[in-house]
Amino acid sequence: MGNPTGEQFELTRGSARAVVTEIGAGLRAFEIGGVPYLESFDADEKPPKGAGQVLLPWPNRTKDARWTHDGEPQQLKVTEQARGNAIHGLVRHEEWQLLEHAESSITMSIDIPEQEGWPVPLHAVITYDLAPRELTVTHQVRNDGDSPIGFGVGTHPYFRIGDVPTDDLTLTLPATRVRPYLADEQLPYGEERDVAGTEYDLRSGVRVGELDLDTAFGGLLPAADGRHHHLLAHESTTVEVWTDADFRWAQVFTPADLVGRGRAVAIEPMTCPADALNSGTDLITLAPAGTWTASWGVAVHL
Repeated sequence: MGNPTGEQFELTRGSARAVVTEIGAGLRAFEIGGVPYLESFDADEKPPKGAGQVLLPWPNRTKDARWTHDGEPQQLKVTEQARGNAIHGLVRHEEWQLLEHAESSITMSIDIPEQEGWPVPLHAVITYDLAPRELTVTHQVRNDGDSPIGFGVGTHPYFRIGDVPTDDLTLTLPATRVRPYLADEQLPYGEERDVAGTEYDLRSGVRVGELDLDTAFGGLLPAADGRHHHLLAHESTTVEVWTDADFRWAQVFTPADLVGRGRAVAIEPMTCPADALNSGTDLITLAPAGTWTASWGVAVHL
């Protein structure tokens, strides 16, 4: 491959533009009228801090890279060496197969074979569909094995509003529960608790500059349309990250050192929290030949 993310697939619709990568099927760019609403990176670079990657068949971490399926211990490859965990699934560094590429949409697929630590094969499909001010991402997963399997799906986009400093953005989440980050723990997340009366209550909006998060938010309250709506705003511009009901969690990560940007904010739609392969929390269970489909998206309101 000429670069770490393989071929680059461009989508356009009106003044909107997005770029999807062959390796990992990740989202590398999303802009409208030349204004970026996603933290990007050069085509010849590795995605910094997981930027734009698809996290499947589990998001975040599996503690000690170990879990149990149908009574049988499973040992995944340790991919977070510093903590000894398996992080962000099995597909983010793999080549996805192109199924269809139109001017404003692309569909790709990948097979996740039975392997060490993952005993049931899956088939995954992802579709990116670009509208003039919105990008919709649809995930489909099929169980190609002979036994049921629980799994999770997540993505890792970092959002921005043009050149507005990240600290000046306001983040609003409809989350009533939180699993705080614990820097001295291996996993490293604490027990779930209510956000009311804590620094994690983002329901009325909080300036990003006041936040220091690598934190899972749950108990998401759906809007009238049945979706969850996470908002990143500055003055008259709002980036809306919406998710179908199955994306019951949102990880918020505010690193100070994203390559090329410095301070950044990731809003990561997830169907389950960290270590769900062990806890079972909100895992999606598929019977043999069963299929699951759900979507999330990002819309820009000016």
